[in-house]
Formats: sequence, C-alpha cells, structure tokens
Amino acid sequence: MKKLFFIPIIALFSACGNNNTEVKNQTATKDTTLQYFGDSITIDGAVAADQFATMMKGKDSMKVKLTGTIGDVCQKKGCWMDMSIGNNQTMKVRFKDYAFFVPKDASGKTVYLEGVAKTDTTSIAELKHYAEDGGKTKEEIAKITEPEINIGFEANGVIIKK
Repeated sequence: MKKLFFIPIIALFSACGNNNTEVKNQTATKDTTLQYFGDSITIDGAVAADQFATMMKGKDSMKVKLTGTIGDVCQKKGCWMDMSIGNNQTMKVRFKDYAFFVPKDASGKTVYLEGVAKTDTTSIAELKHYAEDGGKTKEEIAKITEPEINIGFEANGVIIKK
C-alpha cells in the first residue's frame, strides 16, 4: 500500500522536470510562424539589436525588449544563444533561472526577447565552456586565453520566428 502512495508523487516530480517545453503566449497573435519560450511576451515595441549597443553605452544594466538574428546556439541543450548587436559585437543570451531552452537549430532565425542586459566579464573557463558547447574545435578552444568584457542578457521570454 505504501508503494502505491509514492507512485503518483514520483510521477508528479518527473513530469515537472522537463525544462525544454515550448510555452504558448496566450495574449499574442495566433501566428503559427512564431514559437514562444519562457514568460509570455509580445513582439510589440522591440528595439533592433544593432541599435542596442548605443542605448547601453554608459549603463551597467538595462531592462529591454530586443529583436535581431540568432547566431550560435548551445548544441548540447539550447541553454544559451548568441545575438549580433552590431559593430562586430555579439551578446550572450541566457535564460532566466535556466527555466527554458531554445531549439538547437535556431541559428539564423529572427528572435524577439525581453529581459535584462548587463555589462559583464566572462571568465576564460566560461568562454571555453561556451566554445565547447557551441561545437568549436580543440584548437579554437585553446586560443581562448583572455577574459572578455561584454554585454550579457538574461531573457525571461523569447519568441522565435520559424
């Protein structure tokens, strides 16, 4: 009898463990060419990513909604992505509380994201980890010898145009 009591509890916890689920935005248009991840957001009011670096100058952090093109995506889980912000700069996008991921084949697609951008230092170890997750060769990873000061982004919601 005691074993039967634990089966529903185990089933409940295992069902909650899947973080890679797509979350439909109930308030947005019913456009089937859009995929929603994380918190419900809309595409309205998004700033073009190539204008963002100028907006960020002189600030440590900023809450913002951006649109642009996805660069590299973590090939292990889809737990981060890069986004061009103009002037040959890219921004590493992570997802709030590691609560959702994006498709690993999202590179090159248009994205809308909302969250907080911060000026940050990325350590050599983190840079090498990202390079490995991004599928870089051992030679490319070995060339990483300096930390980087850059803009990072923590997204609470993401919309990807299919």
